[in-house]
Amino acid sequence: MSSTLPTAKPCCQDRCGDVTVPYPFGLDDNASCYREGFNLHCDRTSDRRKLLYDKWEVLEISVLGDLRILNPLGYACYNKSGYSDLSLPDLNVADRPFTFSDTKNRFTAIGCDTDAYVNGSPGREFTSGCSMTCYDPQSLIGFGGNCTGMGCCKTFIPKGFKRLWLNLESFYNHSNVLGFNPCSYCFVVDYSCECFNSPNGLGYLCKCSPGYHGNPYLDDGCQDVNECADEAKNECKAPLAICTNMPGSYTCSCPSGWEGDGRKNGTGCTALQNKRSSVMQIALGTSFGVLLLLFIGSWLYWGIQKRKQTKLKEKFFQQNGGILLTQKLSSRDGNAEMAKIFTEEELKKATNNYDESRILGRGGYGIVYKGCLPNNRIVAIKKSKIKDESQVEQFINEVVILSQINHKNVVKLLGCCLESEVPMLVYEFITNGTLSHHIHDEVHKSSFSWEYRLRIGTETALALAYLHSAASPPIIHRDIKSANILLDDNYMAKVSDFGASRLVPLDQTQFTTLVQGTMGYLDPEYFQTSQLTEKSDVYSFGVVLVELLTGRKALEFHRPEKEKNLATYFITWMKEGNVLEILEDRLLQEASKDQLRQITNLAKRCLNMKGEERPTMKEVAMELEELRMHKEHLSSENNDEEAIHLLIGEPSNLHSCKTSEHHSIRDHVVISLNSGR
Repeated sequence: MSSTLPTAKPCCQDRCGDVTVPYPFGLDDNASCYREGFNLHCDRTSDRRKLLYDKWEVLEISVLGDLRILNPLGYACYNKSGYSDLSLPDLNVADRPFTFSDTKNRFTAIGCDTDAYVNGSPGREFTSGCSMTCYDPQSLIGFGGNCTGMGCCKTFIPKGFKRLWLNLESFYNHSNVLGFNPCSYCFVVDYSCECFNSPNGLGYLCKCSPGYHGNPYLDDGCQDVNECADEAKNECKAPLAICTNMPGSYTCSCPSGWEGDGRKNGTGCTALQNKRSSVMQIALGTSFGVLLLLFIGSWLYWGIQKRKQTKLKEKFFQQNGGILLTQKLSSRDGNAEMAKIFTEEELKKATNNYDESRILGRGGYGIVYKGCLPNNRIVAIKKSKIKDESQVEQFINEVVILSQINHKNVVKLLGCCLESEVPMLVYEFITNGTLSHHIHDEVHKSSFSWEYRLRIGTETALALAYLHSAASPPIIHRDIKSANILLDDNYMAKVSDFGASRLVPLDQTQFTTLVQGTMGYLDPEYFQTSQLTEKSDVYSFGVVLVELLTGRKALEFHRPEKEKNLATYFITWMKEGNVLEILEDRLLQEASKDQLRQITNLAKRCLNMKGEERPTMKEVAMELEELRMHKEHLSSENNDEEAIHLLIGEPSNLHSCKTSEHHSIRDHVVISLNSGR
């Protein structure tokens, strides 16, 4: 039963990779999810998600008071001339409500000719350590593999310390054991034990009171145990006694007409003679009549209010295009999965009544909120702006378009709400923001590798190729830009915001429509003629591709003679033959010149002023896929070469060897919570 209780606050992420994050701990991207000092970071940049406490990886968290981390290793390596390399960690939790555990940690040292010790602060200072001397390789494993002083020794860490310095020294600079033991190591290591001792120092821990169970660090985390649900957990005498569950306990009572405490080890329940007075009967009858009148009056009032609300919701449903949406959906073949219709109350609750803190972004078509559904699923809720009938049609158009799309690189529509004054769409929540943020923000853009940029470009092209070629009828997005490409936890591209999209008439390849789009990305041919084709999306994608290659914004450049947007600026540099000068520095290091030549030529073709001379999105996607496959093939060949070097036993230098040892024998350390509240 306890396994179903929450470990984190509602709508707060409770996992990072394989590690559960219970409250009062929480991830640092949401300050309401953790207590002060208990924030951790989920690193999503590597292939494996890692939970980090400052620079250390967290392996496990227990609400009983333990935080286990990967512990940095101290080492001192020698050569014939003396020191070769030295690294002595400083373990510091002084700015957090933690201390190092005296019951589950040991200071441990490995090596011959070694003098190892650990210092601690603040408060009373302490120094502890051990020394070892040995003269042959067999001594390094100790007696029977135990760490008893021959090649390995360990010592206790006192209670309550928040900072530890590790130190290593040698009596003879390892000169007498250099042949088999050039290095000494020291570290703080997790020492497992079965018992649970008293708290580790300052502060206190929390536990649920008797009669409750759950996570004591959560609001309402301690849930009442229902003793009445299990006869073995209560003392009420069956079958007459009535068990009533109370917060943290229960009571036993007898039914009407019986007296006693109702307990097995008490007086039980004994029948009474029926002695009701006429006064009591009159009082009960009067009370019942008054309650009945109040009930009927309340029922009538709420019934009238409910009918008013129902009529108002029906009005909004028609006003927001509900009839139009019903007609459009009914004309479909019924094979596609239908979007869910949410109630206004559900979305109010999900967004905390549209709290300002829940706003994710604002756009030309509305405001996007972060919401949390009753099943704890995080969603994005788009509240549209309606000022005229044309925007109603755009909203319904987006619902129809997205409800028939099922592609991994297109944001998923989960449902909509039409019974509120302003209609709303509910999407899957994409965690990592927009592509624009990552390639234009100074903090993030240099972290995007050539591999990431190529993959994101390919995935976006595949999504657009699907919309143009596989969707029926074909869909033209009309507003492709880096701000409308979202990135999930794994940096997979998701094309979003279909408010300006148009379905292509079955008998036409181009048609006239009101020009819509974003300056800097807008197809100049479409802008001049109002003739919309799928090649308009190709042009916009070309601008996005140039953004990926240069890290520049679509409307950023100025030249002395006149203002130019990114596309024009890029084409000019292509013609002058020095386009490499405006590409991201990291791309020049990671991609080959042949790869850069191919992708810049592809971008140039997409940005052709004449739509008919641009490639289709299907052709663009195929070229990018081929470029990715070629890159992976080259990477595989490089890996094969490295494997051959290893197999033939090429020697490596001393420093790389020591670095490998340093990372391969890292061990775990346990940090105790210094204060649970």
